[in-house]
Amino acid sequence: MSKELKLRTQIVEACRQMNANGLNQGTSGNISARWGDGILVTPTGVPYDEMTPDDIIAMKLDGSWKHGDHRPSSEWRFHLDIHRSKPEVNAIVHCHPMYSTILAIRNVGIPALHYMIAAAGGPSIPCAPYATYGTPELSEHAIAALKDRTACLLANHGMIATGSALGKAMWLAVEVETLAKQYVYALMLGGPVCLPDEEIDRVIEKFRDYGPRPKQAA
Repeated sequence: MSKELKLRTQIVEACRQMNANGLNQGTSGNISARWGDGILVTPTGVPYDEMTPDDIIAMKLDGSWKHGDHRPSSEWRFHLDIHRSKPEVNAIVHCHPMYSTILAIRNVGIPALHYMIAAAGGPSIPCAPYATYGTPELSEHAIAALKDRTACLLANHGMIATGSALGKAMWLAVEVETLAKQYVYALMLGGPVCLPDEEIDRVIEKFRDYGPRPKQAA
């Protein structure tokens, strides 16, 4: 199996995993991964249980693409723009999980209620302002919210998680949704007791080599 086919297959499997573990519903989420001089991104409107590696669309960083059967995800613009602006990002997971989206509907981010917030790069996970999906404005808001962060919420929309590899981005998406759920429940009890910034800074240092790691070649 070629490296490109392997990555295409991993993207398809990750899409199915998103729905299986409750991160997403239907085909509303989308995934991209850096490849060559561009990205591989999921197509729009293709059910995940029907999607094949050949359905994944190759886009160049200038936004051009060729695919006879499908169009790229309706959110291709922020995928492309994030890859352009953050060279350390090799994969992006966008989804609409329940608790993250509840907070996004309220236009609030997630504070440092648990040390795992450090997995997103700082003492909070911000919520980007609302903009219509697929627009340059949404890209701009997302990129601003991801400054010094690896994840953010999108107001009245959902969540973005990024990573140095697809497995890392998927892992982070699960962690963000867990934090969102904890925050929603803590608010029901009167609100969380948050950790100070200096503690999150310490945890960030400890997290330098934390999280899933790619398997080493034999």
